[in-house]
Amino acid sequence: MTVSHDPALSLAGRTLVAGAARGPALVCTAPIPGWGGIDPKTGTVTEITHPERGASFAGRVLVIPGAKGSSGWSGQFHLSRVIGTAPIAVVTQKVNSKLAVGLVALEVPAVQVDDLAPFRARPVAEVELPGDGTVRISYA
Repeated sequence: MTVSHDPALSLAGRTLVAGAARGPALVCTAPIPGWGGIDPKTGTVTEITHPERGASFAGRVLVIPGAKGSSGWSGQFHLSRVIGTAPIAVVTQKVNSKLAVGLVALEVPAVQVDDLAPFRARPVAEVELPGDGTVRISYA
């Protein structure tokens, strides 16, 4: 895939949870486990071996390759929503049952895209999910 050097790029995706959102992103290079992988009190990735350990998804668009581990996604991410530390939206490449249930519990817009390479090509300033299944990336 060729990544444009324009200040913004639009990706076609598939809506998983309807809605629109816009904000800064936490781009994760590895899947996150719901149980034992996050601290719902702070919205921080806590898995010891995770490349983005210590980063917070609170108030950001969470970009992840997928979910792994137990079914803790629904409980832990629901808790983050109740506490106010949840991501404002989720962009993912792979959807499994853990992530699907977690997204329903999270109640934020979510889109599945075919490739996350455009998120890793350059520093991302902002991500927008306009509500039509597309994802817009603004680069720094």
